[in-house]
Amino acid sequence: MLGSTVDADHAADEGRARTTALHLLAMREHASAEIKEKLLRKGFNAEVADRVIQTLIGSRQLSDSRFTESFVRQHAARGQGPVRIRASLREVGISQDLIEQCLDAAEVDWQHLVHSVRARKFGAAAPADFRERAKQARFLQYRGFTHEQVRAALASDWDDHCEPASDT
Repeated sequence: MLGSTVDADHAADEGRARTTALHLLAMREHASAEIKEKLLRKGFNAEVADRVIQTLIGSRQLSDSRFTESFVRQHAARGQGPVRIRASLREVGISQDLIEQCLDAAEVDWQHLVHSVRARKFGAAAPADFRERAKQARFLQYRGFTHEQVRAALASDWDDHCEPASDT
C-alpha cells in the first residue's frame, strides 16, 4: 500500500513538472539545461526533472538544436556578434559542437552586420582620430564581434585620415 502511494506521488510530481516545463516552453524556446535548472529551482528533484526533459525531447517539444538556431537568429538581429552569442549559449549549457554548427549554418553576414551596427551607433563616417576609433572598437568588441570583424568595420577611410606625418 505504501509503495503505491509513493508511486502516485512520483507520478504527480512528474505531471506537475511536465506542466511547468510546457508552460515555460509555451513562452519561448529553452535549452534543456535551462528547463532542468528552472524545475530544480521550483523544488522538483533532479530525477523527475531528467525524466521530464527526456520525455519532452522524445516528443520533440524540447530541442537544444531548435533553441540554438532561434537564439542565433534573434541575437544577430539585435546586432550581437558571434563571440557574444557563443558565450551566451555556453552559459545556458549548449555544447560547443552544436554552437559552432548553428553559427556556421546561420545565414548571417557578420561583416555586413558589424558595419551596420557601427553605422547605426556612430554614423557612416569613419572615426576621425585614434581615440574615436578605440571607442568604436571597444563598443563593437562588447557587442561580440571578432577582432578581424571590428578592424574591417573601422578600416573604411581610416587610412585616409591617419597618414603619417611627413618629416619635411
